[in-house]
Amino acid sequence: MNSQYTRREVFCRDTCNELKRFWEKEIGKQTCYRESEEHRLGRSALRKLREEWRQKVETKLRLRNGPDETDKRTNVG
Repeated sequence: MNSQYTRREVFCRDTCNELKRFWEKEIGKQTCYRESEEHRLGRSALRKLREEWRQKVETKLRLRNGPDETDKRTNVG
């Protein structure tokens, strides 16, 4: 390809500062979004429900296995 048709980007200090400001804004937006999402998930009842169900399942499994097996596990460990 002829060199007269290639486009060369020239970055000057102003262009670099503009790019830096642009990416700092984008990173700031993403950080804000991530923090708000973490806050929203923290308020969600889903985590509490999952914990309650996990405890119920564990209790049922312990009762199904019987108290003898749970004693054996604690003595071995």
